[in-house]
Amino acid sequence: MKTNYDVIIIGSGIVGSLIARYLSRYELSVLVVEKQADVGMCPSSANSAIIHAGYDPKPGSVKAAMNAEGNKIWHTLAPELGIMHKKTGSCVAALGEEELPVLNELLENGKANKIPGLEIISGKDFIKKEPLINPLVSGVLWAPTAMVIDPFGAVLAAAENAVTNGVEYLFETEFTGFIFNDNTITGIHTNKGDFSCRWAINAAGLYSDEVAHKAGIRKGFKIIPRKGGYLVFDAAKFQINNVLFPVPSGLGKGTLVSVTTHGNILIGPDNEPASGKEDTSTTASGMAAIISGAKKLIPTIDERNAIAMYEGIRAKGNGDRDFIIERPDEINAFINICGIESPGFASAPAIALKAVELMKEGGENFKDKKSWNPVRKPFPHFHRMNMEEKAALVKQNPAYGRIVCRCEEVTEGEIIDAIHSPIPARTYDGIKRRTWLGTGRCQGAFDYPRVIQILARELGIDETEVTKKGKGSELAFRRTKWL
Repeated sequence: MKTNYDVIIIGSGIVGSLIARYLSRYELSVLVVEKQADVGMCPSSANSAIIHAGYDPKPGSVKAAMNAEGNKIWHTLAPELGIMHKKTGSCVAALGEEELPVLNELLENGKANKIPGLEIISGKDFIKKEPLINPLVSGVLWAPTAMVIDPFGAVLAAAENAVTNGVEYLFETEFTGFIFNDNTITGIHTNKGDFSCRWAINAAGLYSDEVAHKAGIRKGFKIIPRKGGYLVFDAAKFQINNVLFPVPSGLGKGTLVSVTTHGNILIGPDNEPASGKEDTSTTASGMAAIISGAKKLIPTIDERNAIAMYEGIRAKGNGDRDFIIERPDEINAFINICGIESPGFASAPAIALKAVELMKEGGENFKDKKSWNPVRKPFPHFHRMNMEEKAALVKQNPAYGRIVCRCEEVTEGEIIDAIHSPIPARTYDGIKRRTWLGTGRCQGAFDYPRVIQILARELGIDETEVTKKGKGSELAFRRTKWL
């Protein structure tokens, strides 16, 4: 196994994978180490799935600059990488005359951040666009540059494009410390051995504070995890036309009601303390708070139509909670990225490019790779095709004619594609995130046995070795019948 690289990136979330993608255009050997079994098993794929316009961050902050620039980049990056997205815009809805002044504050904040197209729409006019909105709506701040995205799909697309351009990923590889030569980082320690490098990049998200501390910097910085829960609604039972935010409070942007790229409606998040960085447990009080908050915007929401719920963890930093993106003076050959909370996903492309810029300022001489291909073409998605396209695909490969997931119309062909992709899906959840299998009304009740069979066959393992999300999450204990 190769152990010497030019650049090692710690973490395969959206920031780490976009850094890898941008670095893949240069003549560099790049390694991404990830302690989980797949990319994006972190806040990057458990969030509101919104590319925020940028009216909210404090003017002059790093957040404000990264959000504004990141939003611009996503509008060209998403189609370039074949990422599912919808250019929806977003709305902040004021309820009653007392909330109207907040819209003007956000408008002025957005203007200071140079966010284009912001305007305030009267409540009377907005009800015509969104009939289900609370009739008490007095006005709406409209932000046309916001959009919704498939968050895991975005991480995967960036990672796959990086891999096809020469980047290497190592999964189930936990970073444990740095190797130093005086005050210069020359490598990392992991549970799979040591790896040397000329640059190390901290993109560890929830664990970015611990990585920074092991580099000997930012000892007072700490990630304080907060839970953010969501409910997903049956697309056939509940539909709106917009991304709807309440007026923000001191606790954050509030409980939103949003369209998604997959057709479902999403509500959330709540804002509860987490017992630790891995605490993704849902609570009755948290879900009740989400439903209550969402009903303030859409009073007719019926929680009985929810088909899934989940928790994400926010990587909130202490202190002033601005993004940390730096090449520290105390240590050489290190890029430190910490505290990337909301609007972190929207800001990610700009953060990644800033990391590359800091490497240039640190003396790295980048040489363009002539073979670099910025375009990533996704595999076919059967349920998005018309009848003629489906027939042609099945004729080409009969596996696309075998439906495995009835609710989302996912085929065996798509599952096989996912297993043999540049970033292979080796778990049930890996298949689920790539194909949307198991996310409909039955939540996987019909597809589990067949997916286990396909994974075992394609990976050359026994069915009892197939896992939900990696080691320790095996789906089958033993066979019930021995043939």
